[in-house]
This record gives sequence, C-alpha cells and structure tokens, in this order.
Amino acid sequence: MSERVIAPKNRGFLFLDSHPGGCEQLVEEMWRAVPAQAPAGGEGPVALIIGSSAGYGLAATIAGLARVGIRGIGVCFEKAPARRTGTAGWYRTAATARLAQQHGRDMVFLNGDAFSDTMKEQVAGLLADRFGGRLDYLIYSVAAPRRTDPDTGNVYASVLKPVGSPHTTKTLVFDEHGVPEVKKVTTAPAEGDDIEQTVAVMGGADWERWITFLADRSLLADGFTTAALSYIGSPLTAAIYRQGTIGAAKAHLEATARTLDERLGKTVGGRAVTSVNAAAVTQSSTAIPGIALYVGLLRGVLGDAMVAPIGQLVQLWDQLTDARPLVLDDEGRLRLDTWELDSAAQQAVADRWSTATSDTISDLADLDWFSGEVRRLYGFSVPGIDYTTAVETDVAWPTPTA
Repeated sequence: MSERVIAPKNRGFLFLDSHPGGCEQLVEEMWRAVPAQAPAGGEGPVALIIGSSAGYGLAATIAGLARVGIRGIGVCFEKAPARRTGTAGWYRTAATARLAQQHGRDMVFLNGDAFSDTMKEQVAGLLADRFGGRLDYLIYSVAAPRRTDPDTGNVYASVLKPVGSPHTTKTLVFDEHGVPEVKKVTTAPAEGDDIEQTVAVMGGADWERWITFLADRSLLADGFTTAALSYIGSPLTAAIYRQGTIGAAKAHLEATARTLDERLGKTVGGRAVTSVNAAAVTQSSTAIPGIALYVGLLRGVLGDAMVAPIGQLVQLWDQLTDARPLVLDDEGRLRLDTWELDSAAQQAVADRWSTATSDTISDLADLDWFSGEVRRLYGFSVPGIDYTTAVETDVAWPTPTA
C-alpha cells in the first residue's frame, strides 16, 4: 500500500504527478458521455487502438468500447508508479480496463513501444490466440518525440519548427502564481534533416508497418478498416503546425492513407482514411507554440459548442462502422473539424487574437476552462474528488481475465 495525498505540482503545462482518483473519474465521465451504448457482453468487432491511453486515442478506445462494443487490444507507453505517481495514462488505462470488464468487453492493454517489432509480434500473437485470428479495425493515434527504426536501429527525433524562415507568434503562459501572460516567441526554422526526422517519427511509416506486419500474418479481416488520427487547424497556427515540420509529417500520413486505401481495397475489400480531428487540450497540443492561446480563444468564442474528443470519436466510429455515411473531403480525409474551421468562428478567433495581450486575455479567452482542462489531463480539478484525502497510487497494470 502506498497511500498519500497528491497535490498538483507543475512546471508550466507539465505536471510532475497524477491523481489516480481524478483520472478514474474522468474516464468514467467519458464513458457516460457516449450515447446509445452497445449492450453489455457480446462478440463485438475486434479492434486495435495504438495510442490508447491519452487524448484522441483514449477517446477512440472508450467510444469504441461503449458505442460499438469492440473487443481487442490497446497499446500505449506509460510509466508505472515508483517514487513519483504513475503517469496519468497509466491510471486512465487501469480505469478503462475496469469499465471494459464491467461491461463484458474483452479488452487487453499492452504497455510498451508501439514502434517496435516486439510489440507488433505481441499484438499479432494475441490476435491469433485470443481474438480468432482476425482484426476488423485499427485506429492509429501516436504522438511521440522519437522513434527507433526496427530495420536499421536509427533513432529519429521529431521537432516543432517552421519551414523556411523563423516564425514569431503569440503564445499563452501562466506564471508561477497562475497569472496568465500573452508573450511573443520566435522559433528558428528547420535545418539539416529536421523535416525528414520528424516525418520518420510522426508520418505514416509506422502505421503502414503495422498494416503490413498484420497482413503478412493473414490477420486482417475482410472489410478491414483503419484510420489514423490527424489535425489541420487554423490559419493562425499554420506556420508552426500545418506548414511546419509536423505538417510535413501529417502530409506524409495522408499520402500513406491513400496508398493503404488502394492496397486494402484490392486485398481484403478494406479501406484506410485519415480522420482530421478538431482542437482540444491534450498533453501533446500544449507543447506547440500558440496552440494554448488559440484553443483558449476558440473556447471563448464557441463555449459549449466545442465538441469534446469523446464526441468527435463517437462520430468517427459511427462512420467507420457504417452507422452513418462515411463522408470524405476531396483529399480522402474524414473531417471532424468542420465546426472549428467554420469561417465565422475563425474570424471571431482571429479578431480576438489580434487584440490579445496580458491585460486583455482574461476577457477574450476562457482561461478558467483552459487551465482546468490542463489540470484534468493529470486528474486534478475533477469535481467530486477530495484532494485532501490520501489515495492509493500503486495501481497495478490491468491483467486480462481468462
């Protein structure tokens, strides 16, 4: 037993500990937010969620379990409790596994490097031995700083940089007392092989490797469908995101989708798409210059009209399972971001962006919502949780039942 009081300690948007009780309750709230849930038990479709513990990958896992009744495997990379608490994703995975079991869903969670062939072998073995040797769906949602190529052993590192010239943008920070500040930051442009390195990590290479690995072992079911989760975003953030090194990786991901779609259509009557999701506060997005300011202003404009990740992923599953028509744009992308990129909303955000300063930001952005969302990523600021009470931090990784 290792019960203790967990107080939030952070450096900017990064928190040093996570709260198990808060993480668990957030997962339960996401599950309850899924409408028209599938009946408990049953032999639902077999799905593999790569990046299942955080952000859109977590939403994909919970929406798939609750809405569609999937069974299958979630893959993520989280740290166990030790001197510090476990990562928030560790506790969220434990909570997701408990809910899956309560609802009769056979869901196995694996903790390790999704880029490695060792993990691919482990997943392939489980699909063959536990899930009838077939996979119906694969959702790919990986945001990582680096990747080791299994063939060469080369380690690639992704960077957040503009392409061509330095880029100066406004960004939102909070000082040590929690006071918001709007600052200007300048990011140096990509140099050397920065673009190639970022594409090697965040592009479509590993997604395609997963499909090839499983196809070579005859594990893809007839009609197999796969989706990689992506983002385009606003013109306000385009220079550092869509037109930057990460944007080059996203373009590679989309090109990979078109290649895979043609290949899967010929081999198993399947399909591959990228799903362009809309803005949200995630552990990955808060690291991108300007994104925090943009999302806070977007919330200030739209309020509750913003669609949370769990709502977006319900829409994704509905389209992937043909519960509603699959609607793609001219590039073959499934778009869940139309509400964000609505011209009136974008103009309103742009107007606020232009006048945003440290003095005006509290009137322009929903800072209470934004800072609360950041804290909730780590299980803090969750209604109903008593943060003065000791909580068990030594939570075991979920072990699948027989």
